[in-house]
Amino acid sequence: MANDAQSVEGITRAYDEADLARAIQAYKFFYPTVSGAAIVKGNEQIGLIPNEVFATLDCGPEQLVFTANSDTPYGPILLDLAVGPLVIDLPPGPLIVCSMDINQRWVADMGLPGPDGGNGGKHLLVPPGYKGALPSEGYYVHHASSNRQIVGVRSLPVHGNVAEAKARLTTVKVYPLDSKAPWKEPRWIDATGKQQDTTPAAWETNEAFWKVLHDTLQKEPAYEGYRAPYGDLAALGIEKGKPYNPDKRMTAILQRAATEGNAQMRAQSFFDRRPDRHVWPDRQWEWASLRFEDGDFNTGGYVDLGAREKWFYQAIGASPAMFRRDTKAGSLYWLGLRDAQRQMLDGGKRYRLKVPLPVPGKLFWSVTVYDTLTRSQIRTTQNRAALRSLFELSTVSGDSVELRFGPDTEDDSDTPGIQTIPGRYWFTYFRIYGPEAAAFDGSWKPGEIERIS
Repeated sequence: MANDAQSVEGITRAYDEADLARAIQAYKFFYPTVSGAAIVKGNEQIGLIPNEVFATLDCGPEQLVFTANSDTPYGPILLDLAVGPLVIDLPPGPLIVCSMDINQRWVADMGLPGPDGGNGGKHLLVPPGYKGALPSEGYYVHHASSNRQIVGVRSLPVHGNVAEAKARLTTVKVYPLDSKAPWKEPRWIDATGKQQDTTPAAWETNEAFWKVLHDTLQKEPAYEGYRAPYGDLAALGIEKGKPYNPDKRMTAILQRAATEGNAQMRAQSFFDRRPDRHVWPDRQWEWASLRFEDGDFNTGGYVDLGAREKWFYQAIGASPAMFRRDTKAGSLYWLGLRDAQRQMLDGGKRYRLKVPLPVPGKLFWSVTVYDTLTRSQIRTTQNRAALRSLFELSTVSGDSVELRFGPDTEDDSDTPGIQTIPGRYWFTYFRIYGPEAAAFDGSWKPGEIERIS
């Protein structure tokens, strides 16, 4: 073994294995960054322009967005803080707003889950490295870690009024802190129904992943907290300020790392072995997020990388408000991957889910079905991926409601259901908005997803 380690073949193999291991780790760590770049590209695809054009969107199966939902209209906003600090001026009202950087690091919660508590206010996004004077009062100040900001605004459809909720999105104002800075008031477009892909699916298993990552690094100031992961990239030849030019050997390693890294994240996401994943010991329901302390997957002593990888393979964005496990949480997410027999949910089979009523939420609740391949809302001829208490389930009554899932589910069925795709697996998120104590203490639980023979 010693002689082998010192041979040309042994040394070559050792370097290849070390670089592959480093590349797989870097792939998983920077997956949120590449996914963040995909969000920007996918929104630009439908007409958004940073600082200039924003959108309203009643999200549906037409949009490929990791675990997005149609519970509330969205207001996707792309900002570029290279112009200086920008103000997001919110009116009072039922708005849920989150800003994140290009790495999908949490920057700010605003609106109902933020410091203004839905009462309106001026939120100031400050670019990295900014040295100018900042106001001492009158603003909620948030320091960003990249110039490009992905701001997601959601407007609650009170009493099911979607038109009113979409109109409320356009009352959000954005302008520079410096009133003398060049600025034209942004305009809003309606992107509802437009074909869109904000996912990195086209790049995630090939070398293009690394090209997108390299391009993203060139456009942003380096983030101090990523010095060690940047070192991994530099060892692979990917570095800020230097061209992307891997040789044949490194190209093969990067390609293999994308394939294997993606397979590892997929296993972690859909075949998780962690004992802390289950919400209750007698149900298959899992926590959508394995961490709840903050929006950055921190524990007392370390960053929970496994939880971070699982979340960002399935979803986008992360904030303290999304992950809290108490009645102060704005919303609660449970993940359904398996039926009562612990089998994956098969699009060619029929299932039912019994939901006890009332569901313990001050606002509303929903069940949304996603395709495991796209991690986006399932797209079928039915063109519906969700059953929502404000809409499809608004007239249900009694002690419970039974929901159906299967390839032959029809819109005119007496039992509300969602059509699935034969030959494809699916999963679901059960969401409660304004969750109450019974959703956390175990006194209320949804039933199991049961296969119907």
